[in-house]
Amino acid sequence: MDAQDAELAAVLAGEAGQLLLELRERTGLTGRELGDAGDAAANTLLVESLRDIRPDDGILSEESADGPERLRMDRVWIIDPLDGTREYGEGRSDWAVHVALSIGGRAAIGAVALPGVPGSPVLRSDFPAVLPPLPDVPRMVVSRTRPAAEAAAVAEILGADCVPMGSAGAKAMAIVRGEAEIYLHSGGQHEWDNCAPVAVAAAHGLHCSRIDGSAMRYNNADTRIPDLLICRLDYAERVLALVAREAEEEPIS
Repeated sequence: MDAQDAELAAVLAGEAGQLLLELRERTGLTGRELGDAGDAAANTLLVESLRDIRPDDGILSEESADGPERLRMDRVWIIDPLDGTREYGEGRSDWAVHVALSIGGRAAIGAVALPGVPGSPVLRSDFPAVLPPLPDVPRMVVSRTRPAAEAAAVAEILGADCVPMGSAGAKAMAIVRGEAEIYLHSGGQHEWDNCAPVAVAAAHGLHCSRIDGSAMRYNNADTRIPDLLICRLDYAERVLALVAREAEEEPIS
């Protein structure tokens, strides 16, 4: 069943991504109108497909009303039909589609589509690729609109180059794709923002945790997840130590 679930996640993420591309081409909408239309269309495709194909599983989606039923379920699909609504509406490429399956609170299976990136396959937890060699200078992906203070401080100490980027999924997949080495986020997210990216990143041998080093857990009553670290294993211990010192209000050095 795991292989079937992984294939389903990848197929649905790809289909939703293609739908979003076609919607952007044919409607002539831009900005917030396009983003809202994309959110709704992709959500309908994903939710209706999952209800039809996996009727006994729970669903948590950013774009659907939540309820307590999923909390009694071991298997819950956690989806973000359009991660990076602003970027999508602006015609940018740094947005994503997230489809994940949480089993027992763990990000067990995930697929992340990057439809705006020409030639990019759906990145999936069941087909991990070999990570490239580390560069001499680490790269850290940060928000293009509001970089986190902790990320800026850590980047300065590590001598890392900051790479501004849009959606959470695009930033996480930059680490998977070898375009950067560290994604440190402390500005608040929800489960749908990172469940699929964490499943994919962990399958590729990357470190994935909260910024205090604790494990990521999903299908909680409160869907908020305040922070996240996805990085190459080589940097995990140092980054976590630097963040801990920052939390203690000691100068990072």
